Amino acid sequence: METRIFHGNISPNDLASALVSRFNRGNLTAQVARTAQHHIVQISSMLNPRSGGSTALGVTIHPHEDGIVVSLGKQAWLGIAASLGATLLAAKHNPFNLLGRLDDIAQDIENLTLDEQVWQVIEEISASFGASRQISDRLRRTGCPYCGSANQTGASRCEACGAPLGEMIPLACGHCGYVLAGNETVCPNCKEPVSEY
Repeated sequence: METRIFHGNISPNDLASALVSRFNRGNLTAQVARTAQHHIVQISSMLNPRSGGSTALGVTIHPHEDGIVVSLGKQAWLGIAASLGATLLAAKHNPFNLLGRLDDIAQDIENLTLDEQVWQVIEEISASFGASRQISDRLRRTGCPYCGSANQTGASRCEACGAPLGEMIPLACGHCGYVLAGNETVCPNCKEPVSEY
């Protein structure tokens, strides 16, 4: 499961509604389930798709103090594999059978990239609301060296991936709490000498 945090004026409902309107088309259907804690958007193939195999993908959206947290589950690809296998068998018996399965092949290729399409749409929707994965000006944040997500200054673990942020914890003035760059001998905020820890 891949997780990304988007900072800005966007709510789980905004993103869930936009995903449903974007992916409820063609051979795909999208629906949203809401709970008190999060929204879950399921994007899947229609029950009897006109072409290609079936697939499904879940998007979980949680509120965050400065935006939203989006997690994309693993895509169900067995239906796509079965469709591609049927195409391969048909071509093995008679290569001209490929002509009759061009729509299936095109739909299967599009379905294989569904997770990439969903992330691209999430990025576009977030940008339209003025949100991004960039560190927000609203909160002082520290970027995770492993996944790039923004975390509160002084956090010991990344909110998104759980990686340790030990080296990322900043030095702070013992008198006023001002975050120091690391090479000051006098605090730029309170003008007191910086004590060694």
